[in-house]
Amino acid sequence: MDRILLGHGSGGKLMYDLIKKYIAPEFDLPSLMDSAVISLNHSGKIAITTDSYVVSPIFFPGGDIGELAINGTVNDLAVVGATPIYLTVGFILEEGFPMSDFERILKSISSAAKKAQVKIVAGDTKVVDKGKGDGIFINTSGVGVIPEGVELSPFKIKAGDKVVVSGSIGNHGVAVLSERNGFTFEPPVLSDTRPLNDLIGKILKNFTFYIRVMRDPTRGGVATTLKELALESGKDIIIHEDSIPIHDPVKGACELLGIDPLYVANEGIFVAIVDVNKANEILELIKSHPFGSEAAIIGEVKEGNGKVLLKTLIGGTRMLDMLPGEQLPRIC
Repeated sequence: MDRILLGHGSGGKLMYDLIKKYIAPEFDLPSLMDSAVISLNHSGKIAITTDSYVVSPIFFPGGDIGELAINGTVNDLAVVGATPIYLTVGFILEEGFPMSDFERILKSISSAAKKAQVKIVAGDTKVVDKGKGDGIFINTSGVGVIPEGVELSPFKIKAGDKVVVSGSIGNHGVAVLSERNGFTFEPPVLSDTRPLNDLIGKILKNFTFYIRVMRDPTRGGVATTLKELALESGKDIIIHEDSIPIHDPVKGACELLGIDPLYVANEGIFVAIVDVNKANEILELIKSHPFGSEAAIIGEVKEGNGKVLLKTLIGGTRMLDMLPGEQLPRIC
């Protein structure tokens, strides 16, 4: 059978076979119970997140919807200081979806979970009529444990703090856009989708009390993330255009398409507000990690009332605000 059928979501034999033959072996699920029973032998608080992935196209330079779903959920837990442990994965499949594509996505999910050292413990599968979906949508939930003493919050931001970004910006959004519209760039722009829990765990282990807050700048990009932090903290954030790491092909693509890379989605970097006295040490630790080699200090926090200001290359100042809509829809 090379296509998804409505019967694969019916709860009957086809669905049972789909789960037993394709899904359960890939994720090493021991049984098909209604709920997973898990043990949390840890002290500290629990973090829980959920997300849905509707990216189009589902395969793009540097990744696919399956890998993205795992890494995105892992990173949502990591940036609040949690160690990700368990994930659930739910599929909404359109009738007629190629089984070969589904198998490819399952393998991406399995591989990404192993790399992030998390366990998929439960899931769900539904099939909708042909024309009622768009191939495949994925929903995830994640559980992690926040160690004692870790407390990240925008309310801890202070004037004088530094703004750190862990890598170059705009790669994921431009990679998806290029694949969607048949554009090619040289060198090609690849999505930055990757798990950040190992890197963030090392930072928190060494600098727990000097990290104010972390966020992953996905939809809305770095500008929207910083604006949210400015509003929540009641401080102004000043960033410097000449300090922001952006690959030349991403700059060129954004100029060509008339979009601002500061608002383009990322899937493998984080923004952190850190104590000024430890900023350089934190930066060096980030840069020593394979996923942080392009990290940079891009700005600082000032007293104010929630503004984000960009110091431009030509010496001017531009105010950054939230966009009323999305520059690039369906990028995650």
